[in-house]
Order: sequence, then structure tokens, then C-alpha cells
Amino acid sequence: MGEKARERAGGKAGTPAEAPTRREFLVGVSAAPVLACAASSEISGGSMPRRPVAIASANGLRATAKAIELVRSGHDPLDAAIAGVNIVEGDPNDISVGYGGLPNEDGVVELDAAVMHGPTHRCGAVAALRGIKYPSKVAKLVMERTDHVLLVGEGAQRFAVAHGFPIENLLTERARKIWLHWKETRSAIDDWLPPPPKEVDPEVRRFFGERVTGTIHCSVLDTKGDLAAVTTTSGLAFKIPGRVGDSPIIGAGLYVDNDIGAAGSTGRGEANLANCSCAMIVEWMGRGMHPMEACLEMLRRVAKHTKEKRLLRPDGRPNFQLVFYAVNKNGEYGAASMWKGRKFAVHDGSSNRLEDCAYLFE
Repeated sequence: MGEKARERAGGKAGTPAEAPTRREFLVGVSAAPVLACAASSEISGGSMPRRPVAIASANGLRATAKAIELVRSGHDPLDAAIAGVNIVEGDPNDISVGYGGLPNEDGVVELDAAVMHGPTHRCGAVAALRGIKYPSKVAKLVMERTDHVLLVGEGAQRFAVAHGFPIENLLTERARKIWLHWKETRSAIDDWLPPPPKEVDPEVRRFFGERVTGTIHCSVLDTKGDLAAVTTTSGLAFKIPGRVGDSPIIGAGLYVDNDIGAAGSTGRGEANLANCSCAMIVEWMGRGMHPMEACLEMLRRVAKHTKEKRLLRPDGRPNFQLVFYAVNKNGEYGAASMWKGRKFAVHDGSSNRLEDCAYLFE
């Protein structure tokens, strides 16, 4: 990254349009992306393999470790990314992804996922998929075994069953209790009565300070310089049945251009959908932006376009969280969040760790 581009990248900004300073570039991000770029660039023109990189949301440490393990053993980057997120999709303790995810307002778990393969520029996705534990695997089958990109609802489930996936109950006891407490306490003018406060499980109570969102995204750069990405989620907790967020929408929840880089997102899907964010991040990387700078620039655009009063704080800033993750062809990576305090997972070929996201607002 050139000196001028380095000076443009920022860790925070006072307003969406404020130009970040060089000092702000250092806020919430380590120097590892630059080092990773140097190591990758030095060998990219020769026959030696590149240093692989996997970047994911904060719940993806196991995913990045698995993905790097697989690409080092010669697996395709998309297979590696999917195997990584499968760990979280099958984990009942993650209430935002796959099995154990919080349900819609009717108490039914509906899952969304998308995959994109850099070398072939092919993609596949499923949305509002019920009863299938690993939607990312089904999304890959949509890519490989149909002439379509996106299947939804009952059709997506039938397609999964045709390919041997069992229909399972994805609502865990923990998620059911959280949903039931929400249903019993959301209104004083219905016939649902909440239990006495002393009978409310503390494990349930702690989920009601803030509405639960959440997703896992994972982008992978393999040792040959090929890219792939996957995003998978159970979506917004207690959503209207049939709601589809950004995760399964190519260009919003993720995007890959094998000549440039890959990007993905977690957080408020509606804000991301309205801005086609990940396609823009990849486009900006193609114009020379560092991945972190491109993520921050997209956050500025989202903040600028957020105009509904219900979505704004009294100071005019967005009242929601949104996080972007990106890696470019050279192995540079970065992540940025609308608000300070988020982390992301990254394996840069030397270590697997959590790093602080850059951020737009403090």
C-alpha cells in the first residue's frame, strides 16, 4: 500500500465524511496486515506458495484455524471456508448461526447462507431454509448442481433433502427458552403471561439487553492466490417469518473477485442490503484501497445513507452495528465496525488470533 493510501486509511472518524488521519489509521488495528502483505508480495511472482490468509467474524477462530489447515493440505479455498464455518453451524452454543440459532417470531429456526468461489466466479445461496443444519453446504450444491444462484424456503429444503440432507429440529432447548421468554414479555396486551421473575433462568435473561443479531463470515486466500468466501446465519432473532437478510445475497453478504479480493459482513443486514456493500468493498480494493480502508469507506457510505429517525441516535449517527471483513489478492486484510469494540478472527499463516476492528464511531 502506498504512502498516500496509508495516510487515508483511518481507525475512527468524527463524522461519516471526516477524513481520517494517519494516527487514526492505527486505532483498532495492528501492523500485521502490512507484514502479511510484505511476506505475500515477495513470493507472489515466483513458484513458491503464498502465505495463506483466512479472515472471519469474531466467532470464527475455529473456522480460520480449520480453513488454513485445509488449504495447506491442498484443499480448494471454498471447501476450506465451508469446513470452517460448519464448526459454528453445528455448535448449539452459538445462538446466531445454524443449529441452536434463535428462531423467528413463530419459534422456527430459518437459516440463510451464501458461498462464492473466486477461480470460477460461481456462487450459490439459500434463504429462509428450515430444518437443515448446514446451509452453507446446501448453498455450495446450489452453485454446483443447479443453473440458479439462490433457492429459498420450501424449495430450498426440498433441494437439500433430494441431496441427502436430513430434516432436523434446529431449535435447541436453550434457544426455545429464550424465544418463549421474548414471546411472554414482549407485550402487555396479549394473553401470554410471563413467569415470576425468580423463575426466569439467568441464562435467558442476559439476552434481553439488546436484540440479538449475528452471523459468521469467512474469507480465504489459499497458497496459490485463489480466493473464496462463505457467510451463514440464523438471521435476526425473532424476525418476521420469511425475512431474508444480507447474508445470502451475493454482493451484500459477501463478494469475491479472484483478481482483487473478497469481502463479507455481519451486523444489521437491512443496512447492508440497501448499499450492496461487499461488492463495493471489493471494487474499491481493485482501485487500490487497503482492505481496512475500503471497509471504513463503506461504513461511511452506510452512515450517510441512513436517514430514518428510528435508526439514528440523537446525534444523527446510526444506532446499529455493522462490521465488514476483507482480504485482497496480496494477502493484506482488515476489518472495520460502525462502532468501537468489535473484534475479528484472522489466521495469517503464522498465527490464529483475534484482532480489534478499526471503527468509524467511538
